[in-house]
Amino acid sequence: MRAYRRTLGIVAGAALLLGAARAAAQTPMGTAKPVAVVNGETISAADMDGAIAQILRTPSTVELTETKRRQLQVQALGILIDDVLFKQFLRQNGPRIDPAEVEKMMAGLEAGLKADGKTLKDYCRENCQTEAQVRASTLSMLQWQAYLKNRLTEADLKRYYDENRAFFDDVHVRASHIVLHVQPAATEAERQAARNKLLELRQKIVANQLDFAEAAKKYSECPSAPKGGDLGQFERKFDVDETFARAAFALKVGEVSDVVQTDFGLHLIKVTERTPGKPSDFAKVKDHVLEMCDLEMRMAVIAQQRQKARIEVNLP
Repeated sequence: MRAYRRTLGIVAGAALLLGAARAAAQTPMGTAKPVAVVNGETISAADMDGAIAQILRTPSTVELTETKRRQLQVQALGILIDDVLFKQFLRQNGPRIDPAEVEKMMAGLEAGLKADGKTLKDYCRENCQTEAQVRASTLSMLQWQAYLKNRLTEADLKRYYDENRAFFDDVHVRASHIVLHVQPAATEAERQAARNKLLELRQKIVANQLDFAEAAKKYSECPSAPKGGDLGQFERKFDVDETFARAAFALKVGEVSDVVQTDFGLHLIKVTERTPGKPSDFAKVKDHVLEMCDLEMRMAVIAQQRQKARIEVNLP
């Protein structure tokens, strides 16, 4: 049902970049081979183990199956690679931060912890981080805030709100799809053949010669196929691929989309339900709008960095 939903790890990974940052360090000569190298900067097995502990929110003493351990390794390594790329971007493009600002933030953190009867050491232990990592995260956070300051105006926030009003109004749709996978290395002729197949199906569906659910059961290359392609309800942002969500939310209930292309393949989408939500007020949700803009801009930066990065992965 959720086969084509973006995993929460994607969003969580972006959100954790500042909160679960590693202390970037080159692996000394003679030590174990790093699990990844990102533009010459290494990620060690210890870094990965720490990230897994961060995901589990506990030291890595929990007994895991081999499959689960592998999944966690891949998830953790993805977060770490994104973190390195993000920090590399900030080192090249972020404004310089006065060290006194970092110390001020750290002092504020310690004061808040003290009021709760905790110490910085307690905080580090609970979050599976070192003090150096917390300081590195704080520096990155301050750099990113300063970078955004001159790039996100009130007009930008309002435009983002208007473009994504359905998300802030908590509108949900329920949709089904028929998807044909197209490999990245597919020829243009292969892509066009898949597109033509979907266009043929769409023509029959809209002419009431073929039921959408039956077509999905027969032709869709998705685990949702036995259920007529039903993906359940989802929000406008982050639950599914952005292109898919944009197309789905533009449809009326019962309407079938034209062919929609995503990284997963080529789709026909049919919206079967729409939950209207509740109208929002920009002034009241502006902080949330800012958070969403922040998150999407970080994700965009990382995606751009990945396109030109030299990444070597050496998972055992």
